[in-house]
Amino acid sequence: MSLQRIKYIFILSLGFFFFGGIPVEFGSEGAFFHGFMIPKPVITIGLGQNLQDIRIRSSSGMKIYEVGTSYKLISGDAGEVLVKGGAEKLTEKYVLLLAYAKDRKEAGQAAVELRDRIGGNIYVEENPENAAGGIFEIKLGDFLTRGDALARIQELNALGLKDIWIVREDIVEPASQPMWMVIENELKPLGRESVIYFIPANEQSFLTFNNRSYRGFFILRGTRKGVVLVNTLNLEDYLMSVVPGELSPGQFGSLEALKAQAVAARTYALKNLGQFKSLGYDLINTPRSQLYMGMSAEHPLSTQAVAETRGEVMKYRGELINALYTSTCGGKTENAENVFGGRPVPYLKSVECTTDHQPEWLLESKGPVVPIFVDGRNASLDAALLVSLGVIPVGPAPVDFRQDTSFEEGLEWTRDTLKFLGIRAEGFDPAPVPLDFGNLAGLLVEAFGWKDRTERLLLQTEVDFLLKELPAAQVPDRRALAYCLQSGLFPASMKAEDLVRPVTRAELAMALAGVVTAERDIFRIGDFLSATRTGIEVGLPEGRKTLSLANHLYLLRKLDGAASFSSKLTMLGGERVRWIEREGEISYLEVIYPSSSNVLDRSSRYNRWQVRKTREELEALVGQSYPIGGLVDVSVKSRGPSGRALDLVVKGTEKSVTLRGFPIRSALGLRDTLFVIDRTYDETGRVDSFIFTGRGWGHGVGLCQVGAYGMGQAGAAYHDILKKYYKGIKLDKSY
Repeated sequence: MSLQRIKYIFILSLGFFFFGGIPVEFGSEGAFFHGFMIPKPVITIGLGQNLQDIRIRSSSGMKIYEVGTSYKLISGDAGEVLVKGGAEKLTEKYVLLLAYAKDRKEAGQAAVELRDRIGGNIYVEENPENAAGGIFEIKLGDFLTRGDALARIQELNALGLKDIWIVREDIVEPASQPMWMVIENELKPLGRESVIYFIPANEQSFLTFNNRSYRGFFILRGTRKGVVLVNTLNLEDYLMSVVPGELSPGQFGSLEALKAQAVAARTYALKNLGQFKSLGYDLINTPRSQLYMGMSAEHPLSTQAVAETRGEVMKYRGELINALYTSTCGGKTENAENVFGGRPVPYLKSVECTTDHQPEWLLESKGPVVPIFVDGRNASLDAALLVSLGVIPVGPAPVDFRQDTSFEEGLEWTRDTLKFLGIRAEGFDPAPVPLDFGNLAGLLVEAFGWKDRTERLLLQTEVDFLLKELPAAQVPDRRALAYCLQSGLFPASMKAEDLVRPVTRAELAMALAGVVTAERDIFRIGDFLSATRTGIEVGLPEGRKTLSLANHLYLLRKLDGAASFSSKLTMLGGERVRWIEREGEISYLEVIYPSSSNVLDRSSRYNRWQVRKTREELEALVGQSYPIGGLVDVSVKSRGPSGRALDLVVKGTEKSVTLRGFPIRSALGLRDTLFVIDRTYDETGRVDSFIFTGRGWGHGVGLCQVGAYGMGQAGAAYHDILKKYYKGIKLDKSY
């Protein structure tokens, strides 16, 4: 028996010893490797391919083993190791995607027929990304340049073959040097086919790669994709990173939505184990599989969601489902076969992202607020902020902010601002003066102790530039005025006549509000959950909290970055809110509104979007895969039940092609395929640009993640969320 064969038998035996040959569905036993235990089930995640410089650290030491022609301990307690990967070199190649088939037998027959007809290296390859549809691809290759591939397409077009894709792939060529390792400043050469294990010294230790820490241990090996690093760990530990990576608890802090995400991610992982078996691992760490960023992504709320659903998976007729999910469905998901091709998938059907049990709450404020505009800005917003903080006192009659302010009133408001900010202004007792902008600048600089700022942080050339239109004789302290202008406390459009007129209450409120917001973060931020007659319930990172509403409440609506006062707001739950709390009550409440809609994913910023692309930009994008010549037009030929484009006709000067399903999104460089197209034209009547107005982000199949959050905010349990988006499934315990 050859030495090479003995080596592979040994590695296989070692793997059997490590994993025990036990299937996924088992109990709480652990897998041991030299004293380090990983509870089962175990999953392997590829952290990188074709790595050149691999720096691995341990929190408290690690053991390093080499498995090659022999098996040996390299280091028993290393803190850091650097591995240089030079055994293989990665370059590019191009292949032609000729056709799809639903099963391998059909694909094989098609390949034989094409090989007899056109010749060349024609082969069948299963695409892991299209596992939902079970797609097999018939390819022709290889070509070293895109030009060679385009020339071959023209020959095939002449033979009657149409709609051929160009696909770029990675290839590996041997390099001249093997791998080598540096441990504690000692150089250790490694064989080209070495397999290196990095094992934490104890169960509480963790390893770090690329400044990210990971549970479990690492395996480094050479593959056809170059040197790869694999993280081997327990599935539930893996999910502790994946769930918050895929659905942020900070932004979407619904425990039930996170539990639904945990079950979906667990089911997807188990269904797709071995997807990258040829490279030595199950899944990769990018959204192509599931986003996995190690321990840094973990969050207490998502960790709770993983723990409370431990072992739960979804099945359809007794089999694990391929639990696809999408970020934002734009109001309705799509049938899997319309996006990925292949046979219909019974549990991945189009679903409207709404609920029949949508709660509503009405918030009201008791008095209207008259807008007062200063230099194009609504100063009433600043006045409301100061009233909410108690800086501006509220009497029996409302304050008229359009009136001029007196020196005494301006001094009182300034002192109250100092008190709110906790600033001690020793010796601040200015003599009364007319309160124009020049004198107000001096008052603010003296009150808030900005003398050093005006002298040290302003160049004389800046002062001259800022005040070039203002007469020197009318400004008692030019540096103070220049600083207030530069800081945005005073109107930028100030003219000479403004220096001698009294400052209005609105203008003073703008200046003091600018000081307050620059010095302190006065707002709390959370998610609106529900309302009572006298208060609201909000979701915070630390949990749910009930807050009382003040009788004198400023209620604002913020849409597209602009805030405005409102007397009534209808709330559906899940809206982002920020507020000022004073004496245990909310006195200022700003609702950051999503688009006016009842769809569950309305809070996503990608629920609606618009992208403009010039004809030249779109022509370059499409031309990377389709040799159509110059771009003439793009039009949707058919749509699915969600409204997504199923067939897109791309018309060129040399040929027209039809794109179907998932390739549409990548070919056009768009977030989703749920869009309509508008056009602008140049003077010759040719399309000048394309405007894509759309909804959603992702492929649009399966669980809508932001929709799940909307359901969770509306009170739905995680199993109800899952059964809405995955039709006919049952929840089951896998282990």
